[in-house]
Amino acid sequence: MPQKLTVAVAQARTLSDLPSTLAALKRITLQSAARGVQLILFPEAYLGGYPRTCDFGAAVGARGAHGREQFLQYFQSAVDLGDTPAGADDNWVERRLPTAPGKNYRGDGTREFLEQLAQETGVFIATGVIEKAGGTLYCSMVFVDPSRGILGKRRKVMPTGSERLVWGQGSASSLKAMTTEINGVKLTIGGAICWENFMPLLRQSLYSQNVNLYLAPTADSRDTWLPLMRTIGGEGRTFVLSSNQCVRYNELPTWITENASPGDKSADANRYISRGGSCIVGPLGEVLGGPIWEVCPDDSPDMNVSNSDDVDGLVISEIDLEDCERGRLDMDVAGSYSRNDAFKLTVEGLDLNPPPF
Repeated sequence: MPQKLTVAVAQARTLSDLPSTLAALKRITLQSAARGVQLILFPEAYLGGYPRTCDFGAAVGARGAHGREQFLQYFQSAVDLGDTPAGADDNWVERRLPTAPGKNYRGDGTREFLEQLAQETGVFIATGVIEKAGGTLYCSMVFVDPSRGILGKRRKVMPTGSERLVWGQGSASSLKAMTTEINGVKLTIGGAICWENFMPLLRQSLYSQNVNLYLAPTADSRDTWLPLMRTIGGEGRTFVLSSNQCVRYNELPTWITENASPGDKSADANRYISRGGSCIVGPLGEVLGGPIWEVCPDDSPDMNVSNSDDVDGLVISEIDLEDCERGRLDMDVAGSYSRNDAFKLTVEGLDLNPPPF
């Protein structure tokens, strides 16, 4: 049976609050479904927001009161998925955790919203999320199957630079790949968030699980990002989907801009602080779609269906998953090419064998 699938990346930006962003996610997913998309990836921190340019009033050895207010607003805008601070893994996925009296689900309902949307549209949804659990924020990614609901969730194991001030570190056990079938097409899905993709051993942990769909939501809008995605595609003999936000300075939350430095306030408020760069790459490192720059899906409720990536901020491609196996003729960095008699990789709490179907 042909192993072809239509996939998309959405170069969408976080809106003013969570309900507005969820509504935009729904509109974009509906638009994608109308164009035959079966799987879609949204950017890093799409739900909850990436606090670009914000310093949270912090310096080495000092924290400002206005920075604590900024963190309060950021924390309150984050998503509660009903998980525990340590990460309950399968117990969370399978809904085995206790619920509060009078409630039949945990969290703020975002999980249930995503599961219902995936079921109604028939589109597999993967999206970046700023997740709150206890008193800590995590940069996470959730995987939502149309027929099975949430397949899993992973938390970024190594926040970069100033991200470490506001995000906790996730467990490496969440790098577990997931398997599913979409219209008979067999998928082994894994993901790395933003600069995790620069970590060679982390990439190898995903390759070892024989992923054929590698998801890389990001906040990196430099033109050096595409070469990394091409390297991962060719290195892992896998399809790579990367999605980034496209944001102007005046589209940031007011709790960031009102407390910005005078230099930021006096600069052109209409300037791009993230230009996007979303793309799709094949298992030989070839570029199949994008990168696209300075375009974003329409935020209005009456979004029109368009066939132009430049108009709607979607990159869409039909992929043949058997191309991954064709690529293994001469390269399998976790198998015949790995010299596993000489080199070994272990990851705490993670089985590196390919997951069973």
